[in-house]
Amino acid sequence: MTDTTFTRIPRADLAVEWQGAWDTLHRLTGDATFVEVFAQAPEMLRFVMQQFYAKVFFGGQVAQRYKQLARLQLSLIHGCRTCNQQNVPGALEAGFTPAQIDALVEGRLEAFSSAERAVIEYARQVALPNLQGRMTPELFARLRAHFSEAEILELGTAMAVISGMAKLSFVLDLVEREPYCPFQPAAA
Repeated sequence: MTDTTFTRIPRADLAVEWQGAWDTLHRLTGDATFVEVFAQAPEMLRFVMQQFYAKVFFGGQVAQRYKQLARLQLSLIHGCRTCNQQNVPGALEAGFTPAQIDALVEGRLEAFSSAERAVIEYARQVALPNLQGRMTPELFARLRAHFSEAEILELGTAMAVISGMAKLSFVLDLVEREPYCPFQPAAA
């Protein structure tokens, strides 16, 4: 369990609309701190869960397969253990194989289609530790071979929100970090 300074709202005290989110997060990660803390600001939790995840991440024009791949690549780079515990099952449900997930963890791309490789590179550019991230003409052309400009913008927006929420979750100690996470808490 994470060591946040925020007050947690126990599942039994959550509004009914958030109990399912608590159940899913707890089942996947063993820790529902994110929902327990954000339930104090229901409008913010509603934004994340209903406006972003329901409408943009699980909705929109871009196939779920690509969004799940981008989200997993980001969580692997960011070193969010809690996220990885959710995103690996999401990638598997989207049709990726355990061998492909292992390849992604190891940084190998040969197991992926050209569209998937372009999405992975896009995620690597958006990732928080990449301060030099850039949409090069070459990357744009590779993405454009498979996606419309609107879809590239949708995918990038999804990755930007995921990255921002990851950073906030690190700052607020709402998630567990992998040992390699570049966002370790400052020494007290």
